[in-house]
Amino acid sequence: MSINPSHPVDEVVDPERAISASLSPDEFKALFRGHPGGVAVITAEGPDGPVSLTATSVSSVSAEPPLLIFSVSALSSAAPAILAAETIVVHLLDSDDIDVAKLGATSGIDRFADRDAWTRLVTGEPVYNGVRAWVRCSIIERMNAGGSTVIAAHALQSGLNRDVDPGEHGNALVYHNRTWHRLGDHSRVD
Repeated sequence: MSINPSHPVDEVVDPERAISASLSPDEFKALFRGHPGGVAVITAEGPDGPVSLTATSVSSVSAEPPLLIFSVSALSSAAPAILAAETIVVHLLDSDDIDVAKLGATSGIDRFADRDAWTRLVTGEPVYNGVRAWVRCSIIERMNAGGSTVIAAHALQSGLNRDVDPGEHGNALVYHNRTWHRLGDHSRVD
């Protein structure tokens, strides 16, 4: 257990003060800059067409029922469409999908200009072709959290193009310290 020296263990913290007595944005960013995250792209159909964004906040919550969560920053141009959507597609990427990851992370471009790079599911949601895996989800809960919204989603349908054997690294794509990385045998530490 790590102890924050500014809050000794025996100090009782007033819950009303706890929110205002917090880390600065720069301190918080420094903490998570060293904490890698798996890379995913979220797509949805918006009123003006398909939208996408790259996220490192996707996590599985439960296998029974199959639930996942992720967060969407209010600063993302895709946020209004994703927050209004009833269903979305979460693309779970590996390093072979770096172009899709970069596409979803680039501001001010049409992320669906290349009609050969994506298609629509029979239910209408946009899905990028050939990614490692994708999962179509129904949004079941939205929770405002600071300048973001945490979304809980129920997995309905999936596609798996490149499976990873248990205990193997596959071709995992992670984002760490503002840089893309591929996990491999060279990064194994056991």
